Amino acid sequence: MSIGEDTARTARLIESLLESISEKIIFLASKKSEKKGFLECACYFYRVSVVLMEIQTAETESVLISSTDILESLSDSIDEAKNIIEKYQESNGEESATNLSSSIEEELEGIVKQIGENLQSIPESTFDDQEYAGRVVQSLSKEMLNAKFGDSKSDIPEIVQHTKQTPSGSKTLETMSEQIETDLYPTDPEVSYGSCLISSESKVTEIESSPSQSTYNSSQRNYGRLTESLSMLPQVTQFIEPPYQAFICPLTKEIMEDPVTIETGITCERKAVTEWFERFINPDEIYCPVTGQKLKPGVSSNIALKTIIEEWISDKVEVVEAALSAICTLLDDKVDVEKSLSTLSEMNGDGWKEYNKVKVCEAGILQLLDKFLVYRDKDVRYEVLELLHKMAEDSNAGKEMIARTINISCIIKLLPSSHQQLRHAALLVLLELSTSQHACERIGTATGGILMLITSKYNRDINAFASETAEQILKQLEKFPDNIKRMAENGLLEPLLNHLAEGTEDVQVAMATYLVEIVIGHDKKTYVAEKASPALIRLVQSENTEARRVAFKALAQISLYHPNSQILVESGIVKIMVEEMFTKRMFSDLMNSRNEAATVLANILESGLAHEGFQVNTHGHTLASDYFVYNIIHMLKNSSPDELNIDLIRILLSLSKSSNTMATIVSVIKETDASFALIELINNPHEDLGVEAIKLLIALSPYIGHTLSERLCKTRGLPENLIQCPTEASHILERHAVSAKFLAKLPQQNLTLNLALVSDSVVSKILNAIHLIQRSGTRTSRYATDYLEGLVGILARFTATLYEPQMLYLAINHNLTSVFAELLMKTSSDEVQRLSATGLENLSSATPTLSRPPQTRSTKFMATLSMPRSLSIGSSRKKQIQICPIHRGVCSSKSTFCLVEANTVTKLVACLQSDKVEVVEAALSAICTLLDDKVDVEKSLSTLSEMNVVQHVLDAVKEHKKETLLQKAFWMIDKFLTRGGDKYALGISQDRMLTGMLVGAFHREDGNTREMAENILRRLDKMPSFSTYIV
Repeated sequence: MSIGEDTARTARLIESLLESISEKIIFLASKKSEKKGFLECACYFYRVSVVLMEIQTAETESVLISSTDILESLSDSIDEAKNIIEKYQESNGEESATNLSSSIEEELEGIVKQIGENLQSIPESTFDDQEYAGRVVQSLSKEMLNAKFGDSKSDIPEIVQHTKQTPSGSKTLETMSEQIETDLYPTDPEVSYGSCLISSESKVTEIESSPSQSTYNSSQRNYGRLTESLSMLPQVTQFIEPPYQAFICPLTKEIMEDPVTIETGITCERKAVTEWFERFINPDEIYCPVTGQKLKPGVSSNIALKTIIEEWISDKVEVVEAALSAICTLLDDKVDVEKSLSTLSEMNGDGWKEYNKVKVCEAGILQLLDKFLVYRDKDVRYEVLELLHKMAEDSNAGKEMIARTINISCIIKLLPSSHQQLRHAALLVLLELSTSQHACERIGTATGGILMLITSKYNRDINAFASETAEQILKQLEKFPDNIKRMAENGLLEPLLNHLAEGTEDVQVAMATYLVEIVIGHDKKTYVAEKASPALIRLVQSENTEARRVAFKALAQISLYHPNSQILVESGIVKIMVEEMFTKRMFSDLMNSRNEAATVLANILESGLAHEGFQVNTHGHTLASDYFVYNIIHMLKNSSPDELNIDLIRILLSLSKSSNTMATIVSVIKETDASFALIELINNPHEDLGVEAIKLLIALSPYIGHTLSERLCKTRGLPENLIQCPTEASHILERHAVSAKFLAKLPQQNLTLNLALVSDSVVSKILNAIHLIQRSGTRTSRYATDYLEGLVGILARFTATLYEPQMLYLAINHNLTSVFAELLMKTSSDEVQRLSATGLENLSSATPTLSRPPQTRSTKFMATLSMPRSLSIGSSRKKQIQICPIHRGVCSSKSTFCLVEANTVTKLVACLQSDKVEVVEAALSAICTLLDDKVDVEKSLSTLSEMNVVQHVLDAVKEHKKETLLQKAFWMIDKFLTRGGDKYALGISQDRMLTGMLVGAFHREDGNTREMAENILRRLDKMPSFSTYIV
């Protein structure tokens, strides 16, 4: 048997099953008053018919053939049901009919379970890619396997008295609708819903060249009639104005499909009122959603109203069928779109006039077209787009109705299609719709709509037509202001910038607002600055308060990107901002523009532009002049708003990077005695203001450090409140870091500040914080490294005043030698290494003073106290006291800070290899303390020679050319030559690089460096000795 014959055989089998099932449904539904199990069985048979019709719409012949065995089993089960029903019909009127009906009910229950087993055998591949259909069938099979007739929880309420006489088929549909579940109806519009349309009008055949084609179409028509009142017509009629308000559910505001009446007499949609009941946890609290009266959770089917609604729907069948016919013609490849348009035109008169298009839309055709926009056949989608284009063309009402009904996102999704004809059709529809204000809004708000149009616009080389059409659509969309913002957000900035430059003042304000709200990529920020700056500056100079406020915000955002600073300066913004800051506006301006102007100016100056030549007024004053600096500091001293003070300090910090301007700032601060006002800002509750003030004080500390130290000690709560130690490293804030750094940067020799800080608790807090950072690492907080550097700097400042007993006590008590020695190696910060080396230098400088020879008592006195040797129990050998060979006394790392005893010299030598000259210089300074005249220099030279210190020093000098480092290196080498003699001279003299550096220093350097170079060259016999003069 051929494949075609098998397919036809399967089709005939399905047709036969559908007809047989339909007969059983009608009979069982008509007998529902006798046994409610009959109605349940009818519902199951109906749901099985839906499954059969889904199989019938399968697109592949193999699926139909593979289902033949299952269908034959189903046919056997239906035949058994037929025999049972005939047996019941023959017994009708007999006395035993009641008992027989119970027996038949049990037999039908067995048939239902048998059918459930057959359904369970249907493979999921039967329904192609419709996963939902497979799940529904499996769910139905499980339900049928567990079917139990006569065990319902509640009887089905009926209203017989008001039921209008209707044909038996219609009555069957009524009763079935009470039991049909929502999962019986597929939701995929591409197959199941489409198949309903196709089958109802018999326009498309799925099986080519079938001998039973007419029979197949007949069964499809039966299926269409069976389902049109349950699925198709209610959806369409939602777009047709109902004649009675009673048709409308008070909850859903739509035409009811299954009206039910509650206890108060109100009729609602069954699903809606069920959901209303489920909202209440306590049944006693349920009340009527319309009247508010208390009621019980029960409903009665309003069959009379349902019948009236269905009759009203049937009156609209002519219009609906015409719409369905037009849609179905789109699905036949042999009929072009012109025939579809002709069908719709005949329904409404001659030609596609405005009235006719509106009537077609009102008939519900747009609802159906919307479903077919997601149909999987691209030709169907293309024909739908063509029809939409015709309906929208030259019809404002049609455009509005399409915009309200059609899902614009479905059209947008077709723009990136690989099918060029489909893509062009979608663009043409959007172009036609874009002339409507409502459609402009819908297109703009559609997900990805504007992005897809912009993409098409920029792909001119790939598709010129699509690019030009997309550009026209975007131009139309500009009529809706929010669309301009969306374009800018998606990378198309020209509409926004053009409206900002050329629009009315209101439009400019709106565009400036959008410019503030959107996020601009770095590659576009300079372009935006060039195009927008002139218009924004004009708005700043206007008298419109709102325009000025928005323009300032936009300029502040543009100026944050430092490459834009030069563009803003060239546009003359500096002079305008300074005028806003220093010159009062007219009394009618309600906004305080000084804050915004200061923000813009601070942003520009922080870019690092050379500011000395920027003029601020017509009198020739510049940003570096006394006039400008004085006004800034004057505003700071006079309690300006916190936000303004932050920007003023930012301006001063930017100006302080220039040595000339810093001199002006220092001079004005001294003259106006503004240092106290700056110190007071540290205690300001505004966190950012306090941080910015401390940053400025750090910059000023090298110039007026002692003044700041004295003022700091006289301010309430300071300086001890500046040292704060968080409990976790991740909680370290910028304020912690800048506060510690400020204390570290102030002059270390200032005893007043050191005494104000010194206490056991302060040093303990600092050491605990250092250990916390060492354990957790500096990556736990972005400010951890700066905080650590500040803490180590505070410890180092204590070592600068060891002559003070309190400082000495703290250094000994907390063993600062070991602390600094550990920090030398256990840190990745060059500044921490430098500060640690500086602290060790200060400590080592005090070692000769602290180191004392061991105390010896009088020999004669000790002899009188000693026992005879024969009576001595202990060892005869005297306990040896270790003497430091370098310091010639008793030393320790803790009490005398001896670097040798602390094994710190090797760590300092290792620091000589650092890339940072500051670290090398600090380490060399600490090593040089071992060559002081107060120590045994020869022993020190021997110790340092064993560590090859000279070679490390020479290597460091070769890499770093700093004069102060050269001085220290030459000083050490001179010590080796003068105190070590020939023992070290030979090795030093053989280093050719050293000779070259000495000669260069002799020729180029001045002062001490030149003199030391000359002495070393003379001792190496590289220069003649002038001790003997020839006359």
